[in-house]
Amino acid sequence: MKCRVCREPAVVDVRRHNAAFCREHFFHHCEEQVRRAIDAHRMLAPGERVLVAVSGGKDSLALWDLLLRLGYEADGLYLGLGIADYSDESTVYARRQAEAVRRPLIEIDLADQFGYDIPRAAAATRRAPCGACGLSKRHLFNAVALDHGYDVVATGHNLDDEAAVLLGNVLRWDTGYLGRQHPVLPSAPGFVRKVKPLVRLAERETAAYCVLRRIDYQVEECPMAAGNRHLGYKEILNALEDRSPGSKAAFLGGFFARGHAHGDVGRGRVTGRAHLQEVSARLELGHAAGRAAALILLLRVDVDFDAVDGLVARPGDAHDERARLALAQEVRGETDAADLQEITTFHALPLCCADSSTRGRVLDCRFLLRRRPTWMP
Repeated sequence: MKCRVCREPAVVDVRRHNAAFCREHFFHHCEEQVRRAIDAHRMLAPGERVLVAVSGGKDSLALWDLLLRLGYEADGLYLGLGIADYSDESTVYARRQAEAVRRPLIEIDLADQFGYDIPRAAAATRRAPCGACGLSKRHLFNAVALDHGYDVVATGHNLDDEAAVLLGNVLRWDTGYLGRQHPVLPSAPGFVRKVKPLVRLAERETAAYCVLRRIDYQVEECPMAAGNRHLGYKEILNALEDRSPGSKAAFLGGFFARGHAHGDVGRGRVTGRAHLQEVSARLELGHAAGRAAALILLLRVDVDFDAVDGLVARPGDAHDERARLALAQEVRGETDAADLQEITTFHALPLCCADSSTRGRVLDCRFLLRRRPTWMP
């Protein structure tokens, strides 16, 4: 097996390209795939400050290294999730890579700074650990980027990850998620842009990149991810890829080019107070926070920010801009129905339940927001 470019002995084969590469030309291949993804979807602009969400795994560490090799100003953000030995080991790999690339690594520990780790959060909210983890990550990525002046957050979602998500959305014909699935989530007031530069690279390629670049990474899967349905979708897609190399790339790339490009799949628009009050009545929540929480349940809609403004704070309460933005983020973010129920409970119960034990239990979910709203008892 020889390198497609220089005809020297190859070290990696990429079946979907019907090609093999030597070490240096494989690096060039990975850089080129990331560059093409960035250019095609207008992810990054020269001079922008990039915050890479670093988990200690192969994808995020490879992404950080590739962005730096491509000349971007990229720093790291690591969230300590408190998942026993797995998190301890992941921290070591993230710090080691920060030292190797000589770039800052911002570290946030959920237990120390928010009073919860993911295992306890999952138990307290009675939900799957991946849901609690994903929700807290999305809020914190954005909050840290805003606080430190970054223009964009980059995550290590690769071709396999995005193809598995797409398969799940297609199987359920979840038009709301299909309408939002894209490598770029544009910026908005209070929200930085979020991008996925690895969408053209497969999991096997990022692993090979780390090995050849001598980047140590967390090899083990998260122990709390057992049973995650996307792992099953990946197995299905891997079987298809074995029989027909390039299937994943064709599936995902075709969706971006011909499916998502048509836009507004299953999406509506909510405007005006009357509609919000109608939804609120169904939930039997009459106060302003209840109307805002009801709006979150309408996941498959765009939000008129003017309609949301003023609904979070009741008359006489101090308006909390961050609370409003956190609410709006749930509508425009990547959230499932379980996430929405938790947020609804979190915002509504403290205002309409006098029972102290209930209030205390709900307040234990405060890690779901960047900070507790000023109207919260």
